Amino acid sequence: MTWQEQYQHLREALTAAHEPSEAEAMAALVVEHVGKKKLHHLKQEYISAEETQQIDRILQQLLTHRPLQYVLNEAWFYGLKFEVNESVLIPRPETEELVDWIVKDVRGRKYDVRSEALPLTILDIGTGSGCIPIALKKNLPETEVSAIDVCSDALYTATTNAVNNEKEIKFQLLDFLDESNWSELSKYDIIVSNPPYIKTTEANTMSKHVLEFEPHKALFVPDEDALLFYRKIADFALQHLQPNGAVYVEINQQLGKETVDLFQQKGFAVELKKDMSGNERIVKASR
Repeated sequence: MTWQEQYQHLREALTAAHEPSEAEAMAALVVEHVGKKKLHHLKQEYISAEETQQIDRILQQLLTHRPLQYVLNEAWFYGLKFEVNESVLIPRPETEELVDWIVKDVRGRKYDVRSEALPLTILDIGTGSGCIPIALKKNLPETEVSAIDVCSDALYTATTNAVNNEKEIKFQLLDFLDESNWSELSKYDIIVSNPPYIKTTEANTMSKHVLEFEPHKALFVPDEDALLFYRKIADFALQHLQPNGAVYVEINQQLGKETVDLFQQKGFAVELKKDMSGNERIVKASR
């Protein structure tokens, strides 16, 4: 069997659990992952029995709706490859826009550090796979980047990703919601976070591959306190944000006004930005 024939077989099999366009994209990614070449370079080559068995094992997992990124143990974010597993969220394109806003602001000299001898300092709250701080360090090498998470398994994955991408990040295991821990943290020019923001009652609108496989602790907040993390981040920033610093956060698209109001009531100047799909997705709060 050629790789092209294997690709066709895989694509047809995946349509049992996925939309045709999604099945086509997934089939190509699987073939390229196993074949270690782009699909157009593989098409007429013959696939080995061992490679066929590997693809069959991957297919069986995908048919259970397990996310492709977890099956392949990898995801791409802002041009970098990250290891992902069930202890961390799968990086998403909307979060790339969060990173991009920071990168453009820093490169556009929106921040004047206190001294040329002092690097711009960044803290990522709830780092997960480490995709945000690592992408920032990659594109802003002159910065000093720190990241915290409450989950030791997530921090292990994030540390692995930093090593694999040859980026130095200061990781720390810390429960951010416990304000008594804040004294362990410094002051920062930029605070960034993609915190849990999905209300529990929104779970019934979410796809099976998210609900059954991605970590709920990184996704959901109580309905009665949906802005829990944003309130804590704002309060933390009042104490730990350097003068002329800023907070960048990804938000629940249904709570744009409420999130803006929260930061404004605490004295921040706020910008609300829509994502590529036109949803209110990112807030920048400045002092």
